[in-house]
Amino acid sequence: MAVNVSDVMVRDAQGGQRRLGEWGGQVLLIVNVASRCGFTRQYAGLQKLQETYGPQGLAVLGFPCNDFGAQEPGSLPEIQQFCSTTYGADFTLFDKVVMAEAPYTTLTQAEPSGPVAWNFEKFLVGKDGTVLARFKSGVEPEAAELTSAIEAALAA
Repeated sequence: MAVNVSDVMVRDAQGGQRRLGEWGGQVLLIVNVASRCGFTRQYAGLQKLQETYGPQGLAVLGFPCNDFGAQEPGSLPEIQQFCSTTYGADFTLFDKVVMAEAPYTTLTQAEPSGPVAWNFEKFLVGKDGTVLARFKSGVEPEAAELTSAIEAALAA
């Protein structure tokens, strides 16, 4: 079953409500991020994806989450400062989430369905808001399987 996230409401970094459909026409890479995780270095690769593919219509959207190993204990300003100073990351970060709320309650219905297993799991969303693919935490942002999926989504 195709899952669409266009009508999903999320909290932005200022605590306001945003509809993911506001990014309609762009390809989204939605990632649950954490600052104290073995995968935290992926922030650099996610930023590189934003710089490489952003001009073509990709938006990397990071959702800080403390659900896995309490690896994101900081406040949102602390997280933003860490990402910026440590990794030069300036892609969009949202308010902290738990996996039992949006956008994950919708994303995890897409095949292969099921709960997010750990930090830095990635969901690729097409220009129309449909979830196209899901990549486990171990799939690096530079991995060919991810970049080729992004390129195909941008070309669609």
